[in-house]
Parts: sequence; C-alpha cells; structure tokens
Amino acid sequence: MSVVKVIGIDLGKSTFHLSGHDHAGREVFRHKFSRAKLISFLSNFPSTLIAMEACCGSNWLARKCIQMGHQAKLIPAQYVKPYVKTHKNDFIDANAIAEAATRPSMRFVSPKTEEAQLGIVIRRIRSGFIKERTACMSRIGSILTEFGLSFPRGHHNMKNLFQWLADQGESLPALLIAELKSQLDYYHHLNHLIKEQEAKLKLLNKENEVVALLQTIPGIGPMTASCCVSAVGDANDFKNGRNFAAWIGLVPYQHSTGGKPRLLGISKRGNKELRELFVHAARAVMWRDNTANKFFGQWLLDLKCRKPFNVAVVALANKLARIAWSVMSTKQPFELKV
Repeated sequence: MSVVKVIGIDLGKSTFHLSGHDHAGREVFRHKFSRAKLISFLSNFPSTLIAMEACCGSNWLARKCIQMGHQAKLIPAQYVKPYVKTHKNDFIDANAIAEAATRPSMRFVSPKTEEAQLGIVIRRIRSGFIKERTACMSRIGSILTEFGLSFPRGHHNMKNLFQWLADQGESLPALLIAELKSQLDYYHHLNHLIKEQEAKLKLLNKENEVVALLQTIPGIGPMTASCCVSAVGDANDFKNGRNFAAWIGLVPYQHSTGGKPRLLGISKRGNKELRELFVHAARAVMWRDNTANKFFGQWLLDLKCRKPFNVAVVALANKLARIAWSVMSTKQPFELKV
C-alpha cells in the first residue's frame, strides 16, 4: 500500500467513512468503521494528516487524533462541497474532504478545547431558558387578552403581575388566577435557572486570562468575552481583524460584476450569537455619548450624526470585533491611546 498522506473522514452518529489518499492524490483505501473500531484503527495507524468537516463531534475526534500523534484539520463544510464529484454518498464525501485538505489555499478551523465546548453548552442551555421565559411571558399576556385585559410587556410588569391585576379592578375566575400563579412561578423558576447558567460561566472562565483581557474593551462584558473565547479556537486562524469581522458577518455583502462594485447589507455569516453580542456591545457604547467620545473620539460622534443609528451601531460592532481579535492575538489589554 502506498504511503498515506491524508485521511478524510465523513463523520456520522455511529458510523464513520474513511478515504485515504497518497502523496499523488490517489485514493488508496476506503473503510467504514463504528466509533470504537475507528479509534482502534487510528491509534494503530502511522502518524498522518486527518481531515474532517467542522461539524458535530469533530472537535472531540480532532482532540483524540492529536493525542494519538496525528495532525487534525477541520474544514468548513461549504469549502468541501465544490470537491464532491457527481453523486453524493458517504465515501464520496470522505474523498472530497481528503482532496480539499490538500489544497494550498484551503482555510481550516482550529479544534476547540474541552473548556471552550463546555462554555458553548452552558450558553446554549441559557439561551434555551431565555426562549422559554419569553414564551412564558407571551403566554401570560395572551391569556389575559382573552379575558379583556391588555397586559403591558416587560420584566418589571411581569414581576408585579398580581398587583397590576388588583389595580384593574376586574373580577377573574379563581381557576384562571391559579393558572396565572402557576405560570408566574414558572417564570421565576426560569429566571433562577438563567442566573445559575451565568454563575457557571463565570466560574468556568474565572481563571481564563483572555476572557479578562477582552473585558477591558468598552461595551464587552463577561458574556461576549466568553462567547469570543469559545467560538474562536485560535485567533491566529485569522490573518487580521478584518478577516475576523468578516467571519462573524459584520462586513458588507458584496455582489459585484463587470468591474462595478455593489455592496449590500452586512453578510450575516458565521457565528450568529457572537455577531449579536458584538452589536449589543456597540449599542451599549452608542447610548452613552461620554463613553463613545472617550474611547472612540469624534469619529463615532460624527458617524452618529451622518448615518442612521443602527448603521452606526454595526460600524462600531465591526470596530469592536477587530479590537477583540487584536486583544486575543497579542494577549494585551485594550488601552486608550492619548
């Protein structure tokens, strides 16, 4: 058998399809393994390059491969698709992954650490609780609307639900009051669960130096810093801050042809959660003219006067993302230049 240069693995829940390529780019073997047999095969295989799509389970397997002495590379799925020839099946996908991994201009994703994945899990569960809380609040409002009461939105009003009902002077059925109490208890329970998730994040990132450095940037708090560290395996995967901002989707979407540049709205690509957090961070700065002027000077104040508020917010979010990349890559805190 020829010396294998790269092994492409098409990941599955319980089965894994492998395609091995030699240095000439020829396919030299195909294998289908269960999870246990895959680990056994790779542990006994000579050190080589293992390529996978960056998808569910890829970070765990990449860490396993590195522990076995292999070089693991993760490729975004959209960059593999052009190498899929004719019909699609698992072996053809594995073959495409192996071929894509040998391209000199290919972009790769650094495998995430176990700590980074734990941060993602905690925030994902927190987001689920927030969605459930919003649904609970909407449910209470719709119930009251059925009985002719227009309940105002907001957490302050929700916490004073029964005082508000008493002020309306309406007579409501006892069973309805019991149902509202049950829903309000559920709302308070969700608030408690959300706070628990936030406490877990703080504990997880307590000793993380990069999280502390990111919080020196105006507008960026623990949640944005934690998301940054979890989403970005290695800041050096990006050539510069602009590439990082483009990866998040905070740059104009370009659709140019015939030498005529055409820039549309922002591309909204990449990590949606991280993009939203940077926009919220920018909005927190924009609402305070003193803070905006102190850290970003006249540029930001002029931008607020010339452009719509939301356009200026996205422009500042782009700048914050570039600053965040610089902080992560240099391991230096944000400093105000005088």
